[in-house]
Amino acid sequence: MPFRQRLQGRAKLYALIRNFFSDRGVLEVETPILSAAGNTDPNIESFNAPFHGHVDAGSRERWLRTSPEYPLKRLLADGVGDCYELGRVFRNGEAGERHNPEFTMLEWYRVGWNHRQLMEEAIALVEAALALVGRRVEVVIEGYRQIFLDELCLDPLHADIDELRKPLAEYDIEPSGLTRDDWLDLLITHKLQPAFPRDRITVIHDYPASQSALARIRPGNPPLAERFELYLGSHELANGYHELNDAGEQRARFERDNARRRERGLREMPIDEQLLAVLGRMPDCAGVAMGIERLLMCLAGTDRIADVLAFPFSKA
Repeated sequence: MPFRQRLQGRAKLYALIRNFFSDRGVLEVETPILSAAGNTDPNIESFNAPFHGHVDAGSRERWLRTSPEYPLKRLLADGVGDCYELGRVFRNGEAGERHNPEFTMLEWYRVGWNHRQLMEEAIALVEAALALVGRRVEVVIEGYRQIFLDELCLDPLHADIDELRKPLAEYDIEPSGLTRDDWLDLLITHKLQPAFPRDRITVIHDYPASQSALARIRPGNPPLAERFELYLGSHELANGYHELNDAGEQRARFERDNARRRERGLREMPIDEQLLAVLGRMPDCAGVAMGIERLLMCLAGTDRIADVLAFPFSKA
């Protein structure tokens, strides 16, 4: 793709996003890129940077954000209402054909909504973006359990690890240290996701409670995490939640993440105490994060993230 054309494509998408949310009364905000807290997720590594100013300014060690989620939730707790941020985020080690350590994330929150309502809005935004390049696609919405049953003849909520491993035998995956949830994730990335048709938006919702991340868990038999993931073709674009606002439960999840990091020999991350201090005041809401480069790749018809960046990491 010509250099100027890739820049124009990004600019058009940004304009569309801002118009989309302006029309819906969602406020654009901006939050810090450097934070005293890090991301505890054991599957994500953060960049850190030392601060050399006066000690009264706060923590000497700062972390480049992996998403704007925590400060956005603090704004929600302060009553800002429906809001979004479109900005750069950073993930250490994530470099390759589809990944760049520095990329753009769109994250937004809707007060009084659940994850099912938000996934409809996420679909509408992707459809509007596709219209920029004259594309229309079908939409398939399916529960997590049902898509495993339909495509793999496996019940992800009850199958044991040996059953989950069988469809992945051809990949010769080293099993040491892999949990049941790890095998479920591998089934999605290796078996389900690659088979999603190019001209289809696929939305998977209501995950196992063990994969709740930052989502609420809906009681039931079995209990389910109120979250969704949205794919365009084989590209995962967005991950959304009916957001947890129980500070005690959130602290426990952060601590479980750090325990898992210790098991893997990774550094524990500082927990966001400022978020936990106000999380109980955050209103009932749903939130979603969308990778802008992934969306641009789909619009441009490329599998190379370098094709939609002004300068990839290797040339930054």
